Amino acid sequence: MPPPADIVKVAIEWPGANAQLIEMDQKRPLSSIIREVCDGWSLSGSEQFALRYADGPQLYITEQSRGEIKNGTILRLAISPARAARQLLERIQSHGIDARLEALKELAKLSADPTFATEFINMEGIGTLARLVESGTHFGEMLAFTLTAFLELMDHGIVSWDLISLSFIKQIAGYVNQPMVDVSILQRSLAILESMVLNSHSLYHRVAQEITVGQLIGHLQVSNQEIQTYAIALINALFLKAPEDRRQEMASSLAQKHLRSIILNHVIRGNRPIKAEMAHQLYVLQVLTFNLLEERMMTKMDPNDQAQRDIIFELRRIAFDGENDPTGTEKRKAMYTKDYKMLGFTNHVNPAMDFTQTPPGMLALDNMLYLAKVHQDTYIRIVLENSSREDKHECPFGRCAIELTRMLCEILQVGELPNEGCNDYHPMFFTHDRAWEEFFCVCIQLLNKTWKEMRATAEDFNKVMQVVREQITRALAMKPSSLDQLKNKLRSLNYSEILRLRQSERMSQDDFQSPPIIELRERIQPEILELIKQQRLNRLCEGSCFRKLGNRRRQEKFWFCRLSLNHKVLHYGDLDESPQGEVPFELLSDKIPVSDIKSVVTGKDCPHMKEKSALKQNKEVLELAFSVLYDPDETLNFVAPNKYEYCIWTDGLCALLGREMGSDLTRSDLDTLISMEMKLRLLDLENITIPEAPPPVPKEPSSYNFTYNYS
Repeated sequence: MPPPADIVKVAIEWPGANAQLIEMDQKRPLSSIIREVCDGWSLSGSEQFALRYADGPQLYITEQSRGEIKNGTILRLAISPARAARQLLERIQSHGIDARLEALKELAKLSADPTFATEFINMEGIGTLARLVESGTHFGEMLAFTLTAFLELMDHGIVSWDLISLSFIKQIAGYVNQPMVDVSILQRSLAILESMVLNSHSLYHRVAQEITVGQLIGHLQVSNQEIQTYAIALINALFLKAPEDRRQEMASSLAQKHLRSIILNHVIRGNRPIKAEMAHQLYVLQVLTFNLLEERMMTKMDPNDQAQRDIIFELRRIAFDGENDPTGTEKRKAMYTKDYKMLGFTNHVNPAMDFTQTPPGMLALDNMLYLAKVHQDTYIRIVLENSSREDKHECPFGRCAIELTRMLCEILQVGELPNEGCNDYHPMFFTHDRAWEEFFCVCIQLLNKTWKEMRATAEDFNKVMQVVREQITRALAMKPSSLDQLKNKLRSLNYSEILRLRQSERMSQDDFQSPPIIELRERIQPEILELIKQQRLNRLCEGSCFRKLGNRRRQEKFWFCRLSLNHKVLHYGDLDESPQGEVPFELLSDKIPVSDIKSVVTGKDCPHMKEKSALKQNKEVLELAFSVLYDPDETLNFVAPNKYEYCIWTDGLCALLGREMGSDLTRSDLDTLISMEMKLRLLDLENITIPEAPPPVPKEPSSYNFTYNYS
């Protein structure tokens, strides 16, 4: 008979004594269980003791967290959080250097525990640490442990960052500005400054007075990628929280060739592979830089503003400079109308009206002017080439440039906040001081080329734009490292290639619609689904590593989960670092019987997502979240590293529970594998040698007669 659900069997350790094996009744008060354990070792004053996990982070167990204890867990009897906090507070203020160092080392470890942190903070521990830093008498390991403990304690969000003094900020900024400082001290100082900026509006101004982008450049030139990551994270924080009047100033600093080339050569093209957090920070920097375009993108043109109208006139002048202006007003107006038509504007009389829709607003006009001035030959060639075509095949430059600008804003999500967990940065945007404008120039030439390849007319405008969007998104997905590489990728993705790719991808949807093929498909589908199911379960048996999301993403914590080979148990456990390859079952201390699993939920239905903010920066995490609900009322929460792993795990868990696998990946795999199998079977039919026979007797045609030609 299985034990009651409220009983868990655990081992409890105490230094110098044999472990106690007990059956912990989860309905009993924790204080009563601790008293019983203390009595077993003849320890008095049970209120001065608490239970902690013996492995992993060794967190204290509270009434709120005790439900996470599993059968077979090893616990440790320890002094209570309040007593530990009091002792450490006394020791870090002692005169003995060795005793103070050991106390700070232990404090740095315990500060990650929210129960201990609450007790330590209530004893004014934060203020004590701040004074130690402000004194300037701590160096080396002692200072590193002090800063680590301070950062861990503040990250719990128990006290406000606004309480931090100016002298503390100056001291931390001083460590960042020192030419030679210990790596661990520098790393923690950068992290503290970043947290100050992100968590306090008033502290932003104080930090910004002490730290500039220029002072952080040196930290991007080091070989330590962790330091580089923290430096870029601080730059991003300063950029993100800067008021409107300072944001453009910061953008100018970031756009400087010196800084951009350092990021490109020392970070992106360095000798080390880009880690996930560095990729995220580069993505954030890319998003924040492009978001500076939002103001122009959302600014309508004022048709009555002469300065803005002069820009349109300049576009006309550059394109048709060789023609002398007529003297008469009516003649000049008629000629301008003709020229504006040749430039491809929708409103030939007053082209300013073309820029009154947002997005893309004035940003489109900015792009056109950049092309006309910086790539003048290309601009003139595009305009004159189309103005000399027959009307029905001319590519309207003005209309195309406006629509293309809107499309590029959508593709690069201009104006959107960065998504937490997204690493989608593009190296090529760090290769040029005017990357956005150059990107537009490459794409407008692509559009003109695709228009010709499609032999498009004005009625085909939307079709051409759809093809161009596909060309651009496919090329960006290949992550070209430079604008020249982008040109090469786009050159290979011509209209014929797009048609070929579309035809290949639609094969399973459009090419097999006759009744016998539909019947064959239905016959094949169950065995293909079974193959997919086995593949998903095999992947679950191999297991995957998941990241624990915390307040500081750069101090990553990992855990691993895998299915037992007999498909009866889910094994999981914490890891110190991301594993290389498979993790043995012996290292995974926790497990869930598959028979106890009640359901699998995803997205906003997950318990760990209901506490999250619905802001845009959490959208990515929301799409990768899923939870296993199991008896009795327990959950195991996941955030997949990417969409592929999300589909593999949610499908695999559904297969494990005998439910339908419904992810996009399964539908895609099903269509692909069925199409492949059908092709093979049809090709086998074509290769059958038919012996000679007399002509058949004429009969009624069968609805099952069909012919396929596969090349």
